[in-house]
Amino acid sequence: MKTIRNCMAAALAATTLILTAFPAAALEPLSQEKYINDRLIAARIADRIRRECDSIDARMVYAWSQARALKKYARDKGYSEAQIKAFLDSEPDKERIYAVAEDYMTRNGVTKGDTESYCRLGRDEIARKTVTGSLLSAK
Repeated sequence: MKTIRNCMAAALAATTLILTAFPAAALEPLSQEKYINDRLIAARIADRIRRECDSIDARMVYAWSQARALKKYARDKGYSEAQIKAFLDSEPDKERIYAVAEDYMTRNGVTKGDTESYCRLGRDEIARKTVTGSLLSAK
């Protein structure tokens, strides 16, 4: 009985040592979380398209529900409300997302001042059923 007790104590001690020696894997910064960033970039592209193209509207209710779902996704991954808020309020992160969105639009034929180029990209995104396209609707 004493041997069993000693073995259990040793196993418990070893488990405790392992758990305290190796902390739980830290979450990557939200600025590096691909799924979240990709969707924020898509939302920025959709916003630019709907503002520049009179023949395309935003699906606002759907966009709002997707924003809530994205926030839930972040919380479910373990990010705190404070981390989410700090990320969304971060000017450098906002500028990075905007720059990636602008680069995507440029690479896909959008020219500033050319309304039709925004409309063309919007119609293409809708037709290809991309995340961006899901946030838009043609009038």
